Amino acid sequence: MAKKLYIGGISYGTTEDGLKAAFSQAGAVESATIILDKMTGRSRGFGFVEMATDEDAEAAIQMWNGKELDGRTLTVNEARPMEARAPRRSFDRGGNGGGGGGRSERRGGATW
Repeated sequence: MAKKLYIGGISYGTTEDGLKAAFSQAGAVESATIILDKMTGRSRGFGFVEMATDEDAEAAIQMWNGKELDGRTLTVNEARPMEARAPRRSFDRGGNGGGGGGRSERRGGATW
């Protein structure tokens, strides 16, 4: 059964193919994904590698955790399931952070 690993500290220059090639040294890699920022399209510096077996995953952790890839030291451990998060509040629906406030009746320096 495949096991998903969290990979932190990924260099901005590392590609998914490069990550997959590096981790394939430890065993069979099912997939390699680098998480990208939605606004910039740039790497967020972490990702996930799915190894084919538990043994391959353990070998990858031993091989790469604390080791350098493309000039950055990696953090490699078993990925935890994503926790449920509260829905984000929309700023355009009267929540905090939106709008410019009310207008003042002060004009031209006169005080009322």
